[in-house]
Amino acid sequence: MRPGANCWTIERASRASVIVDAADYFRLARSAMLKARRRIMLVGWDFDARIALEGADRDGGPASVGDFVYWLVEQNRELEVFLLRWDTGALKTIFRGTTILTLLKWMRHKRIHTKLDGAHPTGASHHQKIVVIDDCFAFCGGIDMTGDRWDTRAHRDGDPRRVRPNGKPYDPWHDATWALEGPAAAALGRLCRDRWQRAGCAALAPVDCRADCWPEGLAADFEQVEIAISRAEPEMPDHPAVLEVEQLFLDQIAGARHFIYAENQYFASRRIAQAIAQRLDRDDCPEIVLIEPLSSNGWLQAVAMDSARARLIEALRRRDRNNRLRIYHPFTAAGEPIYVHAKIMIVDDRILRVGSANMNNRSLRLDTECDVTIDADTGGNALRTGAIRTIREGLIAEHLGLDRAALSTASGEGDSLIAMLERLRGDRLRPYETPDINAVETWLADNEILDPEGPEEMFEPLSRRGLLRRIMRRGPRTRR
Repeated sequence: MRPGANCWTIERASRASVIVDAADYFRLARSAMLKARRRIMLVGWDFDARIALEGADRDGGPASVGDFVYWLVEQNRELEVFLLRWDTGALKTIFRGTTILTLLKWMRHKRIHTKLDGAHPTGASHHQKIVVIDDCFAFCGGIDMTGDRWDTRAHRDGDPRRVRPNGKPYDPWHDATWALEGPAAAALGRLCRDRWQRAGCAALAPVDCRADCWPEGLAADFEQVEIAISRAEPEMPDHPAVLEVEQLFLDQIAGARHFIYAENQYFASRRIAQAIAQRLDRDDCPEIVLIEPLSSNGWLQAVAMDSARARLIEALRRRDRNNRLRIYHPFTAAGEPIYVHAKIMIVDDRILRVGSANMNNRSLRLDTECDVTIDADTGGNALRTGAIRTIREGLIAEHLGLDRAALSTASGEGDSLIAMLERLRGDRLRPYETPDINAVETWLADNEILDPEGPEEMFEPLSRRGLLRRIMRRGPRTRR
């Protein structure tokens, strides 16, 4: 990890845990916010005030997050709440159900501050998902505090709790985020305050409050660990581009020794595919396993992301002479696709990375993102590999429909990662199959119409673009 290159800063977390799937996250977020004394900062791509946070029967507060936040500031006269969310996305959802009524109620409260953040280039989005409490505790990862996110790790078919506020069911959903305590959380607080100020608001001072905001019932995966925070920020007239997220992807792919296990919503980045292609050319290529959704959400994303994915994967398969690449989709016991929204990368059980960044062009250079990484080669982290392995095995067991103990029993002695998955996956993890791509989708994917590589490419002539322009050639030289 190199501050100024592939990360912004390296900070100590007194405690850290990975939370998988939103059933646990929503419950733990409520528990942490109950402990807030001075400030809660909510930074997100989306926010739905109507969703329920489990625990109202225990603490006596309202169930919906909108009413719960209002109740919190009424209970504590020193508490302030700051909500910052992407402006363009808000325009599509602000009139969703009773959301507008909740926002109007918040705006009348002198200690609840809301802001729609338009400080981004045309076509970009603010994609970070961060909650900071009193600058001493933070969540950071891929889970938005919004609808269609709640699910358990069991991903049960027909779970009656997996419904929208209007009662309509939605598909199984898989996601992940960090819980962080200590100086690492304070650093995320600084990032959120900087975002708040760049959005046009007055500068906020840090919170000097030594409160214990660690959620009740959350076991720590790590204690006294060094964590790295990596950002993606687009180039703006008064702000240079920040490319830490992209550089970290490239460094981690290049540095893998044995395997890369990754879960991601999209695989559409030419730069990431090129980095994988360079490893596939070598005899010492690590095993590379990608867990992805069967198809992107929404027809527009499917046209752009799924078509680009198909083209890139087919190009990589032609380079995979040692049979080291696998792409899988998770399914429920009854065969329903589980939507993978998580952004996780685990390398050799030495590196654990969870954040908001997808493996597409937008996340690398156009949108704002934030990823958090533990690297066993950093500082005093050398003994963290066992905990990282436990998290990886838990994720694999979840996708196979097993508990972790059963996975350990079923794993063969000396199995490689791919060999184990191929032997145990059944119908729960199904291999990627290249779909038919019609001429329009191919043209959109090849010219990166809906997934530009940065603000400068939003209006770049199509003749200069090309999804596969660096993938198909072997070796380090490139040619348009």
